[in-house]
Amino acid sequence: MTSIEDYVARIDGTCGKEKDVIVTFKYEKKDEAIRRILEKATMKRSIAGIISELSYKNYSFRMYGSGKVILRGIENKEELNNLLRQLLF
Repeated sequence: MTSIEDYVARIDGTCGKEKDVIVTFKYEKKDEAIRRILEKATMKRSIAGIISELSYKNYSFRMYGSGKVILRGIENKEELNNLLRQLLF
């Protein structure tokens, strides 16, 4: 059975007023993760095909072709895991 850990290499947080979460996908799984997210999320804007601004339900996030996603408005790890599960599976 596939899990979030099969796709995610690292999860970091940002400092500042709004706490953003940076998810880095494993190199060997990044293309699959990007494809799955693009299938489920709504594209707001794409910048040169490298950066995509997306939304899914009440979440807004930015995804990079390098396999990084910056998620805004995530309150805790449980919320993050639920969102990733919805986007990846």
